[in-house]
Amino acid sequence: MRLRRYKGSPILKSRGDDWESVATFNCAALHRDGRIHVLYRAVGDYVRYASHLGYAVFDEKLRLLERPEEPMFGPDLRLWEKSIEDARFTEIEGEVYVTYVITTTPSPPGAVRRRLGIPKPMQAGTRVALTRVEGFRRFERLGVITPYRADERDVVLFSEKIGGKYAAIHRPHNWLGPDCPVEQPGMWFAFLDGLPGRMYHHKVIMGPEQLWEGRKIGAGPPVKTDHGWLLIYHGVGEDKVYRLGVALLDPNDPTVVLKQGGTDSGAGGRMGTARRCAQRRLQRRQRR
Repeated sequence: MRLRRYKGSPILKSRGDDWESVATFNCAALHRDGRIHVLYRAVGDYVRYASHLGYAVFDEKLRLLERPEEPMFGPDLRLWEKSIEDARFTEIEGEVYVTYVITTTPSPPGAVRRRLGIPKPMQAGTRVALTRVEGFRRFERLGVITPYRADERDVVLFSEKIGGKYAAIHRPHNWLGPDCPVEQPGMWFAFLDGLPGRMYHHKVIMGPEQLWEGRKIGAGPPVKTDHGWLLIYHGVGEDKVYRLGVALLDPNDPTVVLKQGGTDSGAGGRMGTARRCAQRRLQRRQRR
């Protein structure tokens, strides 16, 4: 698979002096009814670093059609949301869903903190919640879907049920160590008991293996093809540069990687080790 950068790539720049004046980045995109709908993360200052989600619409030639002045979705302090980050679109059975990251302790990147003299704060783990979207204007919060105390980002839903069940890929940043099947944050498969719902039957799909992805990897929304689930994911190496990788997952069992980076894999998720990892973490919580 070869990707070529589109020369006319649209850029949504920061603007104004409020919620999106400092940075715009990490967008979600969904092609629907001949238009490309985008939810992008926006930051208005580097001190509080609270993110909102802005909205933009493009035509199929990537010409900007609409970009409202106000944020489309933002944190709700009543739900301990101080920042809404890194949205991911998925359309399931005609309904549009968005997963998004919640943090109660937002903080700018290390390079920005050092440049501005902002001390590194104590940070809580991030969670991922789900919302149902109507008309790209109304957001119905459905609640947190990631496991308790899992430090999560990069949660994406499958657009079709797997074996009659809703399913997702997630990246628990703190599921590491001798009891777990990955040494660095990797991509895990899980079923959900509904939408909204909670995850169960966790199983590793893949962990970082190459130098360019050695620190961590994270999924984009899987795309159903005639050959399986096409997964374009990001990886971060020791140089802290984000790069893209590609994998093809089995259509009936997405924990089986059929191809990755142009090579046949045939590797399956390691369920036994994953179960021990989850059990050990539960036992440690119960002892506290």
